[in-house]
Amino acid sequence: MRKKLLSCALALSAIALSTSLVAAPRTERVAFAKGASSKVIKGTVKGYDYVDYVIGARGGQLLTVNLTTNRGSNYFNIMAKGNEAAYFIGSAEGNSFRGPVPATGDQVIRVYLMRNDARRGVVANYTLKISIVD
Repeated sequence: MRKKLLSCALALSAIALSTSLVAAPRTERVAFAKGASSKVIKGTVKGYDYVDYVIGARGGQLLTVNLTTNRGSNYFNIMAKGNEAAYFIGSAEGNSFRGPVPATGDQVIRVYLMRNDARRGVVANYTLKISIVD
């Protein structure tokens, strides 16, 4: 009986630990003020959590995204909504993007921490500047 209880306790502990490592994504729709073509967003990201900023754009519009952060392992990726393949990968290309939107529709700017800080539960404070012009 003790072995069964111990096995159950270990199994429950493993489940609790594994669920604490799962990312808790947050999604925010980005809207510009009337007449504006840019927006500055201040935020935080912790551990394996990430934030998806969703913005509508037309194909060919010029998208500019700049990330300023207090952590060297805080980056962003950009992808079309519904497509996990990013067309900009911050950890490889840096914290600034300027280029045309590949296709009309929602674009997702995902702010995250690299694994080295994520696994330690580090908190990154950041400022994200997003602009879109024709």
